[in-house]
Amino acid sequence: MSVAPVPTLDFEDRFARELGEMALPWQAEPAPDPRLLALNEPLAAELGLAADWLRGPDGLRFLVGNLVPSGATPVAQAYSGHQFGGFTPRLGDGRALLLGEVVTPGGRRLDLHLKGSGRTPFARGGDGLAAVGPMLREYVISEAMHALGIPTTRSLAVVATGRPVYRETVVPGAVLARVASSHLRVGSFQYAAATGDLDLLRRLADHAISRHHPGAAEAPHRYLALFEAVVSAQASLVARWMLVGFVHGVMNTDNMTISGETIDYGPCAFLDVFDPATVFSSIDAGGRYAYGNQPVVAEWNLARLAEALLPLLAEDQEQAIALAVEALGRFREQYSAAWTAGMRAKLGLPSDAEAAEAAALVDDLLVMLQANHVDYTSFFRGLGSAARGEPEPVRGLVLDLASLDDWLGRWLALAPDGQAMDRVNPAYIPRNHLVEEALTAGVAGELGPLHRLLEAVTVPFDERPGLERYAAPAPEDFGSYVTFCGT
Repeated sequence: MSVAPVPTLDFEDRFARELGEMALPWQAEPAPDPRLLALNEPLAAELGLAADWLRGPDGLRFLVGNLVPSGATPVAQAYSGHQFGGFTPRLGDGRALLLGEVVTPGGRRLDLHLKGSGRTPFARGGDGLAAVGPMLREYVISEAMHALGIPTTRSLAVVATGRPVYRETVVPGAVLARVASSHLRVGSFQYAAATGDLDLLRRLADHAISRHHPGAAEAPHRYLALFEAVVSAQASLVARWMLVGFVHGVMNTDNMTISGETIDYGPCAFLDVFDPATVFSSIDAGGRYAYGNQPVVAEWNLARLAEALLPLLAEDQEQAIALAVEALGRFREQYSAAWTAGMRAKLGLPSDAEAAEAAALVDDLLVMLQANHVDYTSFFRGLGSAARGEPEPVRGLVLDLASLDDWLGRWLALAPDGQAMDRVNPAYIPRNHLVEEALTAGVAGELGPLHRLLEAVTVPFDERPGLERYAAPAPEDFGSYVTFCGT
């Protein structure tokens, strides 16, 4: 393992220094034959990294953790988590490493983090490795989410390691290098609280305030203000997921960030036909993390954060609980406001549209979409054309034309703005059949389908000639779609 400067980039190890009890120094396993599969050149430029250097031998060693930047202290982070409702007090980065923090030329402090870099003491019997397919999935979907304007961790690169990974079959291994505002999670606070070390919990909260919610530092009650800020951030985030039909798939507390960014794209996918009961994850047999359950689960996870923060909210536990309950009680109101505003924008409704009438339009539309098994993304994109006097794109998606035409008449009477709708209703999302097509080809060494998919989904609102298949619903023979965690 070598240590060397990374051109134009300075690394810091603030998390490791300030929260050493939650940072286990560790090194990535050597990658025998690193080969670049995907490089996010615009993100590299934002970080101040030269793409040519990243493509070279030292850059590849850096991207898999085998060349440690000067000033960095690679660590596996400790955290707890409720996984499908059951609490595990010691999870942590079993196959991941935080290389350190960088301050971009624009002044942002960001984590650079590796996934699939080998076993750590948190691996709990796992091999600590990642396969090419799941790492390419995270690259595609995280960058699509960023292009959709949804807060998210981002993918810098996917590098094949040259090491086989044993899953159901033998598959090629890879490391994902990703970037985030931080990797602090609800589970981080659960871990600190479970130690019983009040000083550690307080230092973690202060660290989170400094990095993500600095306004809380000026509040009369800084730790209550921190919790309120996380509640608000998550209410907004989950509403945005719901508006684009995104299903996270594994909303454990260790997968909910304090920053309000989407993290850990495991068994995730986007809706094809609209159905609140949609589940894509192979391990979610009970539908705990179904599309329609996501707001409820987010609120449940935030309650677990509140429990962890109680010792900081007040010395008297009853008083602390009362403060936490009041703050958590705002989640539903904030989520509802974000969802309602987003739906009004998706329908192009003017600001003076009466609230009850708008709400009825939304409710009736969703019932109709579910009953008619309508492709969610195609329908909303087609509505922009309907607002401009071309209803046939949406009429071709719905069997019950009488109900649709009645709904369209009520909606058109409010004079929706079709151009505004096209700015919020994407033409292109990472459609499940296209993602699978790109990943299958990528695992086989053919990256053309991946690059063509990225071309579409990273500019999602602008329709372009030649990309028609990326805007089309899944073919009828695609069938039921199941995703896997990749571990």
